[in-house]
Amino acid sequence: MRSILLLLFVLFSAGVHAQMDLKKAADSASYAIGVKIANAYVKQGMKSINGLIVSRAIDDVLIHTKSKFTEEQADLAIVKITNPQIAKTIQAGRKFLADNKLKPGVQTTTSGLQYKVVTKGGGIKPTLTDTVTAHYTGRLTDGTEFDSSYKRDEPITFDLLKVIRGWTEGLQLMTEGSKYKFYVPYTLAYGIMDRPRIPAGSVLIFDVELIKVVKKLN
Repeated sequence: MRSILLLLFVLFSAGVHAQMDLKKAADSASYAIGVKIANAYVKQGMKSINGLIVSRAIDDVLIHTKSKFTEEQADLAIVKITNPQIAKTIQAGRKFLADNKLKPGVQTTTSGLQYKVVTKGGGIKPTLTDTVTAHYTGRLTDGTEFDSSYKRDEPITFDLLKVIRGWTEGLQLMTEGSKYKFYVPYTLAYGIMDRPRIPAGSVLIFDVELIKVVKKLN
């Protein structure tokens, strides 16, 4: 992704188009990548992209290592044009999390993950490279249930590095035998892509029970 952003910065820089002859295979491939990226956004309805502003944003991130937008603000700016419904979902989620963080017992991490301790267990905590077994129920903010291992009567076992970021972070806060409630921003879940029964940009609520931690052998 960094190389693609750098390519876009080069393509949008002043004077580049006049100097391109595309005789080298690498130059032709670079230009082709730019065409595909631009076409992807055109297909989403973004035909009025300002190349100079794109160039400035890339410069801010790559050269100055800062941006005027957070990841969420950038997503929101794009979907307001390409998919207003996703924009509404993101805005509703932001309001939900802002209200929810003020409720008793709800804690917020620096990433934006919110959690509440329901039951504190006495076992060990998992680390990033561990495997865990857990039960869970997942819901949308309106209470719609989209998945439940409890209903299948079968807990799941997984590596912490192979689940959504909200779970990877949240489960490391828990000890065996604990039950937590996670409120996961879309940026720590499935982003702005639709999933089965989960609209793009959704905040997800999980009731999670950590049953077992299997430590990675050195």
